[in-house]
Amino acid sequence: MKSWLKITVIIIFISFLAIQAGHAQPGDPGGDPDVPLGGIEWLLAAGAAFGAKKWLDRNKKR
Repeated sequence: MKSWLKITVIIIFISFLAIQAGHAQPGDPGGDPDVPLGGIEWLLAAGAAFGAKKWLDRNKKR
């Protein structure tokens, strides 16, 4: 009989925890997503490489 009582108490306790978790408020959604700067970074890198190539070509002619 005691094991039946323990099992019943455990089931009621777990059910109570599940009900409390179901009624909880949702979490904070967080901040705004970051802006993807991948394309701008590639354009800056390409511009720097192009400028360096032009500068090296000009210095080779001297």
